[in-house]
Amino acid sequence: MVQAPEMATAAAPATPATQAATVADATAYPQVSAPQVDVPLMKEMVKTLASDDFEGRAPSTDAEPRVLNYIISKFQQAGLKPGNNGSWLQDVPTVEITGSDFSPMTVTGGTSPMTFSYGDQYVAASYRVTPHTQVKDSDLVFVGYGIVAPELGWNDYAGIDMKGKTAVILVNDPDYRMKDENGPFKGRRMTYYGRWTYKFEEAARQGASAAIIVHDTFPAAYGWNVVNSSWSGAQYYVQSDNDGMDQTAANGWVQLPVAKRIFAAAGKDFDALSEAAKHKGFRAVPLGEKVSFSFDNAIRKSMSHNVVGILPGAKHPGQYVLYTAHWDHLGHCTPDKTGDGICNGAVDNATGVAALAALAEANRKAGPADRSQVFMAVTLEESGLLGSEWYATHPIYPLAKTVGGVNMDALLPAGRAKDYSMTGGDKSDLTGYFRHALQAMGLYETKEDHPERGHYYRSDHFSFAKQGVPMFDVARGTDLFDGGNAAGEAAADDYVNNRYHQPSDEYSPDWNWSGISEDIEMYYRLGRMLAMTDDWPNWHKDDEFRSIRDKSLKKN
Repeated sequence: MVQAPEMATAAAPATPATQAATVADATAYPQVSAPQVDVPLMKEMVKTLASDDFEGRAPSTDAEPRVLNYIISKFQQAGLKPGNNGSWLQDVPTVEITGSDFSPMTVTGGTSPMTFSYGDQYVAASYRVTPHTQVKDSDLVFVGYGIVAPELGWNDYAGIDMKGKTAVILVNDPDYRMKDENGPFKGRRMTYYGRWTYKFEEAARQGASAAIIVHDTFPAAYGWNVVNSSWSGAQYYVQSDNDGMDQTAANGWVQLPVAKRIFAAAGKDFDALSEAAKHKGFRAVPLGEKVSFSFDNAIRKSMSHNVVGILPGAKHPGQYVLYTAHWDHLGHCTPDKTGDGICNGAVDNATGVAALAALAEANRKAGPADRSQVFMAVTLEESGLLGSEWYATHPIYPLAKTVGGVNMDALLPAGRAKDYSMTGGDKSDLTGYFRHALQAMGLYETKEDHPERGHYYRSDHFSFAKQGVPMFDVARGTDLFDGGNAAGEAAADDYVNNRYHQPSDEYSPDWNWSGISEDIEMYYRLGRMLAMTDDWPNWHKDDEFRSIRDKSLKKN
């Protein structure tokens, strides 16, 4: 169903440590023929994976073995070989921590004691596997945006010892209000330094006892209701050897008016300090106040699994290109008005898993690529990218030998588009491959919508990027061949408003598969080009992941 194998062109052989990192022009890219996409296979897989028999594909439930067995059977039919030393599965040990009995948050040492209630004024959780969390009389320190970026000469923690202290941190990057992307932190486009996950990680590296982010709707890109709902109930993490004891005792958020009251009681001007924090050379400011709060933790450990298959490479079998998509969804959820209480996740992300099998089949029929291709259906994306995080920190194939990859998440059943965008913008040498694929397909590049929301850091490719591996996340645009932007935007809005994370995200025989087929051709070209070249793409020199990749490649 696929044309004859393509041949790499004149790119000179290189090693990861010596490759110049940029393919100079389009003639240096491997020539890749378009595959014929096996749409019947994908239809069958989405229909089955999104059926009520699989109960919404919640990890670590009775449904998981049925889901895994089905995916394995389709991987086998596509021609993949087991990808984990003869096994199809990689164990992903997880821990579920559910907080309860939250005390009020008290702040003392200012003009008067203050008390803030859990839920409507603050939220908190612990990454530590411990039955009780207590932060008692911890000194509050305003650390601006909480960023340490050596490549930019930026250190918000310079000159402050955070041991036993609580960091108060602003959300997003210092230059998020810019209209363009020319600031030190890429202006309006969020970098990883702007994500709340980074801020908690950095606070832990600095030895802080706790970390509290100040919520502000525009830079956060969501309201307090999202923070409250996301931080209530069970929180999921991958298990660590030290049960998370290297993390802060507690992480949380406070409402913006709460932060302003705390600063005012300390005799500090919140707005003035926030403005100062936007500029290089800012130094942390002790507030002269102490914070206290506590809660209990119910702990449950469980095991889920990634499904891993491989097509061995013919020329460089010890070099790897990844294709990833998450198999999990929400399982049983709040019933809708019809009484349907299963979130089936047809689009999100049965389509991505079906794409894995279709791409494996297409690559097998094209013949062995130079490099090995790894196809991975990962678990626990909906719980915080945990399956991909586990693989990225416990890789089956060395990350220093992993060239890059393509992540696929929620392929919309709509028409073919004239445009695609690269989530995260131009971060790495992968951009050249993307633009070459666009040219080959007769399409054009469009800018990512709402770059300030940091979508690059919200799906499984990010787990690999954090470890230095360049990863594609490209999205079909809204300029449809049939109906233009009006039709494309209507289809996207319909999914977001009426189906996303709802029981109505179900398979329909009336789906339009032409756009998904276009997606598969794009993903095939991107991954196949990486697998048919000697190039080692890297992040751009000013990117937050460049230094991690450079260190990794030195191991070769």
